Amino acid sequence: MRRRLLLSTLAVAVVAILTLGIPLAYAAHKLVHEEAARSLDREASAIAEGVAFSLVAHRPVTGEVIAREYPGRHISIVLPDGRTLTAGPPRAGSALTATAAHGGIRVRVSRPEAEVSADALRLMLLIGSLALLGVAVTVGLAMVQARKLTVPLVDLAETADRLGSGNARPRRRRYGIPEVDRVAEVLDRSAVRIADLLANSREFASDASHQLRTPLTALSMRLEEMIDAADYPDVVREEGAAAVAQTERLVAVVEQLLSRARHDRTGAAVAAPIDEIIAQQVEEWRPIFRRAGRDVRIVGERDLVGMTNPEGLSQIVATLLDNSLMHGAGTVTIRTRPYASSVLVEVGDEGEGIPPELEPRIFERSISGGRGTGLGLYLARSLATVDGNRLELIQARPAVFGVHLRQVAEVRLAEERVVMGPA
Repeated sequence: MRRRLLLSTLAVAVVAILTLGIPLAYAAHKLVHEEAARSLDREASAIAEGVAFSLVAHRPVTGEVIAREYPGRHISIVLPDGRTLTAGPPRAGSALTATAAHGGIRVRVSRPEAEVSADALRLMLLIGSLALLGVAVTVGLAMVQARKLTVPLVDLAETADRLGSGNARPRRRRYGIPEVDRVAEVLDRSAVRIADLLANSREFASDASHQLRTPLTALSMRLEEMIDAADYPDVVREEGAAAVAQTERLVAVVEQLLSRARHDRTGAAVAAPIDEIIAQQVEEWRPIFRRAGRDVRIVGERDLVGMTNPEGLSQIVATLLDNSLMHGAGTVTIRTRPYASSVLVEVGDEGEGIPPELEPRIFERSISGGRGTGLGLYLARSLATVDGNRLELIQARPAVFGVHLRQVAEVRLAEERVVMGPA
């Protein structure tokens, strides 16, 4: 592009010189001759007046004096008494001539045509030099402008290539050219969007692997129990029904993850019976805890109803049980009770609890006390927030987590306030 711009600029300059050069040379030649003729007219008049004044003053008039005053001119003076004076070099070849008369004195002044042509040639050479200087300046400016245009374009091409290779870090470079800066700004915005998409894809992959691990473990345990009880049809039938239910919950988990991947944060909270959700999770997790020599028990008030997505609350409770199984010790207690304007579900164990250095960051992504991935509590809090609920650490040592679920009465009261509020 730089070469094409330089060649096009040079071609325009050459065409301009050729188009304007001939008329300009002709005009310069004519101008020099006209100015030379006017100059000779003035000289002839001045000589005639000077000779007349000298004769009146009775001063001698000689050709040598006049030749010194007007060098390079051939001058012929006819006096009133008929005498003729000459001064300057003799005429040779064509000449430019001017005449004048004053008080009976006639003066003719001649200048060689070659001298006038030489003056015209020098003027044209000066004009040509200025034209060449203008071409050189134009080419220099074209080179600067070409570099100013091509360097940003090369840089933008490298940026686009980086985006295509997966390096989505915006460069935030500007070049002082409005059109190019707009392209750079669009590429930077695209880089930010691509970076967000890549981050969301990575988060989705890690979230999916973590959230699917728990139900798949429970499902595999059901299938193992079915294999162990192959000789007992009733047990196989019961375990098969439980496996189907677990599969349905697994499908719900996948739908939740896909909803998160689509940035769907509207939630699907309904008035759900808390006891049924907790009982279903305890039934699935109790065999795993018993294999580890531990137990899960349910205490607190019964028949409580909270606003939540049943699948989401199941995932939260399953995450807290899995966290207790991996990091805690002793019996796990699930306690349900009313708390202020919410229904509180507490999950705690008898282990050593959370280290003090991890306590302020326990819900951050990738924060783990050891063997975990650091995603469970982060995702559990995200699921609670989607439904307008809250997951928090109530006690650090031993660890007790609490899920605050909105009460149905509070939700209805809030809706009535919105409906009955001022228009």
